[in-house]
Parts: sequence; C-alpha cells; structure tokens
Amino acid sequence: MKKTLSLLLALVLCVSLFASCGAKTQPETTAAPSTEAETVPAVKADVNIAVLKGPTGMGAAKLMADNDAGTAANNYTFTVAAAPDQITAKLVSGELDIAALPTNAVSALYNKTQGAIKLAAINTLGVLYILAKGDDVNSFADLSGKTILASGQGSTPEYVLNYLLRENGLTVGEDVTVDYADEHAEVVTQAVSGAYDVVLLPEPFVTTLLSKDAGFAVKISLTEAWEQATGKQLAMGAIAVRADFAAEHKDALDAFLAEYAQSVEFVNANPEEAGALIEQYDIAAAAVATKAIPNCAMVCLTGETMKESASQFLSVLADTDAKAVGGALPADDFYYGV
Repeated sequence: MKKTLSLLLALVLCVSLFASCGAKTQPETTAAPSTEAETVPAVKADVNIAVLKGPTGMGAAKLMADNDAGTAANNYTFTVAAAPDQITAKLVSGELDIAALPTNAVSALYNKTQGAIKLAAINTLGVLYILAKGDDVNSFADLSGKTILASGQGSTPEYVLNYLLRENGLTVGEDVTVDYADEHAEVVTQAVSGAYDVVLLPEPFVTTLLSKDAGFAVKISLTEAWEQATGKQLAMGAIAVRADFAAEHKDALDAFLAEYAQSVEFVNANPEEAGALIEQYDIAAAAVATKAIPNCAMVCLTGETMKESASQFLSVLADTDAKAVGGALPADDFYYGV
C-alpha cells in the first residue's frame, strides 16, 4: 500500500514538473486591457475650411500637409481665397464649416445671422504697413494731400486705417484719398506699375512689393500706431465657425483648433521648410514667405485670451463706427469655448 502511494505521488510530481517546464518555454507577456475604442479607429469628421492668401493661409500650411499625408485628426478640404468676400457667403450657407476672416467681419456675420456664426480663435495680430516711394512720407501727418491704394474695403484694413487717420487729424475724402483694390495682389501690381506711390498692405504682400520694386520702403506700422493710440492689441484676423457645426462637431472643432495652433507654431519656428509648403499650396512664393514669416504675427488665441483680445479690438471699432462690427458688439455667446 505504501509502495503504491509512493509511486502515485512520484507520478503526480513528474507531471507537475513537466507542466511547469512546458509553461516556461512560452514567452512571458503582459496583456494590456483592451477596449473597443482602442481597437476601432475613431471616425474622422469631414470639415470644409477656407483660409486667405496671407498669414491665415501661411499658418495653416503644415496642417494642409498633414491632411494630405492622412495624419490629421479630421478629413479637411481646404480652400485658399484671395479676399474675404469670396468665402463669407459660403460660410453662411453652410458650404464651409470654418473660415479665416477679418475679426470685425466675423462680428458683422454674427449680427447679420442672429448668432449663426461664432468666433473660434484669433489667428493674426497686426500686419498692416504703409509703404511709399521717396522721403516725403514718414508719418501720418505726411499723408495729407496724398492718395493711398489699399485693399480690404469694408473690413479690418479700412476701419483701422480710417481710425488712425482720424486720430492723427486727417479725414478721408478731405485731407487724404484712399482708393481700394479688390485684392492685396492687385495693390502690389498697381504699385509696381507706377500708378501709386503710397500703398497700404499686409504681410507677406509687403515683402512681395519690396522684392519687386526697391523704390518702395516701409514708412508706418499700423500695428505700432494702433497700440500707441489704444493701448490694445490689433487683433486683425480670426477663425470663424458655424454655430451649428460647433454644436454638432465639438470634438472635430477642438481637434482642428489644436492642430491649427501646432501648425502655426511649426511655421513660425521653421520659416524655410514652411516656405516650401506655403508655395506648394499656392499661398505665396517660398522665398517671399520665408522672409515674411517673422513679421506675419501668426498666432492661435482661443478661450478667454481670444475673447479679451477680440473684445478690446471690436470695442474700439464700435466706438468709432458701429457699422464696422455689424451694428453692435456681439454678445458673450459669440465667443466659442468661453
């Protein structure tokens, strides 16, 4: 009996040792808990966006490249426009979900549509300059009796210029004449042709003109003049979004704003590489863009920072001409994410 029991115990021990040895021949792994969300890729939203030739388009260049590479958070369809009036109607109609526009134009659309358009970000600070030939224009006082060619009638450039002229004792139509072209590029063409000796332009079109006609020089920074006159930032450019899109696709909008901020950061930090992308997407020539980037004041201000910057800017415009902001300052629901 004892002999049988000993044999049984020996047999059990051998089986146990064999099983143990067999288990150790398999690689040891630590399996992380898996969830359906981790195994199934998130569905990308389809987002239609318009940017302008200039800082807003330049700042988006890296995001455009990421989108083409399929690494962006959403499926973006980008439109690059030459002037705001080419995209405002499409934003209101729903053909576009997001659009880069002058800050005051976003306010005007908010009022016109009873709140159907919101402000999502400030993307450009002051980039406006007065350029002239010769040595007789070096201050606002020197503009008396002159004719200025500008673009952006009905938007930020016109209202900022008119405000600063008034602050310096000049009245448009009496002391100084301002003619308007449809696009910034047309201002450059007219200046190079010799039709105008004094022009108002934003970057990168300032750099374009200087590269084409060395007779022109930057004479007045409207950004500096604005800050001296008001003590506030010149929050020129913004990102507008349809309120319906913001409500229905909050995650997609938030992802876009994060990616746009990263794109702006990349462009500011890598002018040469960004310049190549900017030319690739027909926003500006690479050489011009690379040189202009440091002066383009590209940012991505959101939330309370956006609200503070935009509200101060709009308040100054509204005090001067309520029409500039669409008749009245927008209510708090104008500011997305605040």
